[in-house]
Formats: sequence, C-alpha cells, structure tokens
Amino acid sequence: MPLDRPVMPDADDLPDVLLDLAVPHEDINALVRLSGAVTHDTGVTRLLEECVQELVRDLGEVTGDREGVRRFGERLAEAPKTLGAYFAAYVYVAALPHTRAYHQERGVPAEITRHTLADLGRNMASRRRGHGTGGVRAPQWLVHHFRGELYQLGRLQFERAVIGQRTAPVLRAAGLDAVPGEPCVNLHIPDYRGPLTPAACDRSLTLARRFFPRHFPEEPYRAATCHSWLLDPQLKRCLAADSNIVRFQERFRVTREDTEPADEEPVRFVFGHSCLPVEELPRRTSVERAVGDHLRAGGHWYIGRGWFPF
Repeated sequence: MPLDRPVMPDADDLPDVLLDLAVPHEDINALVRLSGAVTHDTGVTRLLEECVQELVRDLGEVTGDREGVRRFGERLAEAPKTLGAYFAAYVYVAALPHTRAYHQERGVPAEITRHTLADLGRNMASRRRGHGTGGVRAPQWLVHHFRGELYQLGRLQFERAVIGQRTAPVLRAAGLDAVPGEPCVNLHIPDYRGPLTPAACDRSLTLARRFFPRHFPEEPYRAATCHSWLLDPQLKRCLAADSNIVRFQERFRVTREDTEPADEEPVRFVFGHSCLPVEELPRRTSVERAVGDHLRAGGHWYIGRGWFPF
C-alpha cells in the first residue's frame, strides 16, 4: 500500500496514540521529544515512509518471508543514532491506521485490536527491564502484529501460519491429511500476562476456535503448532507434575527438539536478560530454580516443537 508521506500524529496527539499501544509512561516523553527528528529531517522522513510501505505491502497475506523480515530489521537499523531503538516505534505508529483498517475490514473487534497491538508496549517494557534503556527490543517480531498475522486472544497469542516441510509428515503420520503450505496456527506465550494456568489456556483456545472461522473463514486450521523452550521435555524432570508449564506441555505432541542449545531463551524470559551470569541467577521461584540449577549443573535448554489438533 504506497504512501505519499508517513502517517505520523503530531506531538500533541502522539501521547494518546502511544498510550493506546501500551507504551510505558517513562518512554512517552522521549518519543514525543524525539518526534521532531523524524518529521523535520527529510532523510529520516523518507526512511520512515519506505519502512511503512514495506511493512504494509500485501497487508494480511501470510508469506512466511523470513528474509523480508530480516531486511526490514536492517532498514530500521539505518535510523540515526539519536533515534536508536526508538525509530521502530515511530514506524509502527505510522503504520497503525493501515493495521486498524485491515482489522476493521475483517470485522476484528476493537478490543482484540487493542490487546494485540499493545505488544509494542510490552516489547518496550521488556527492553527496559533487561537493558535499562528505552526503545523497541525486538522490532522484527512486531511485523506479525502490524501485518494482521498475529492476534492476542486471552492469555495466548495466535499467529496465522502455514505447515512446514518437516511438520507435514508428522501430522500425516498422526492421521491428518496435511500438506506443506496448508494453513495452521502458531501459538505464542507472551510475558506480562500472569500465570500460564490451564484455565487461562483453555479460555484462549476457546476464543481462538471461534475467532478464526469468523474472521478468516477461508483459512481452515486443523493443527496448532508451538516452537518454544517451554516445550523442552527436560522441564518435566525439573518441575512438579502439576506445574503450569508441565500441564501446558502435555497439550502437545512433540514433533522434534532442536539440537542446538538455546540457553538464552529461558534466561531472558524468566530473568529478563539473556546475558546474565549463570552463577548469579536468582532462585526465588520453582521456575527460576529449575532453569538456573540446570545450567549451573552444566546442562542446556532446547527449543521444543509440538502440535495438537485445532
């Protein structure tokens, strides 16, 4: 969707837009103060416009274009150092009218739109928690939200996706007539949403099973997949059988486990920063003790991959 110019609210309206996106209060003044460097610098304005055009092109299509997402991240990194990690927030704010229009076209309730796009604020809070500085921690991740591919439905997030080459044979072996490229839904587990209780997950799945047939009837989903350290089978040996994480795992049929360690994933999600020294990791909760003690004993954590009928 080509744009003649970036769609940026003025400095007086920007705080309200940022609040709707759950941007932390301590970042709002900085974003308002720096906004002039975006709107009054022709080079930055051009970069913003090009990034927004790239983001909203083929809005709503599920492409699985990882290379395109990588290139988008590289374009964001071209912003001046004075803007740093804040530049991505301006791009998403400028793209916001297009995302909202797509949601409205699909009949997505405004509350779901608001909860979904609030992941921008969650992402910024995560950066400040881990690094002590403002900005967007993982700007490429938010591409899925602002392109209409991912939706927050209760405790979980659900991403419109397609079955991959390695997953399709596993599903066929289980009795599903699945082929690569067929629609599926990927589950994600956001932080700052309270415990991962079975009741909360059940409610999310009920919402999702109503949401997608209503708003994306042309995409029948027969399988839900998940790629997460929370599906590492080792967790069952480190946590109680009735823990929320173990009960979440039990929903899935494991397809495979990655062979490369992913120790930084649980450290970042549990403790807030992926580079914390292992010997200094706190032991305040059962999950902190499980993750930290396993690493201190010389073990590693891995990404597990699983699915269940949707």
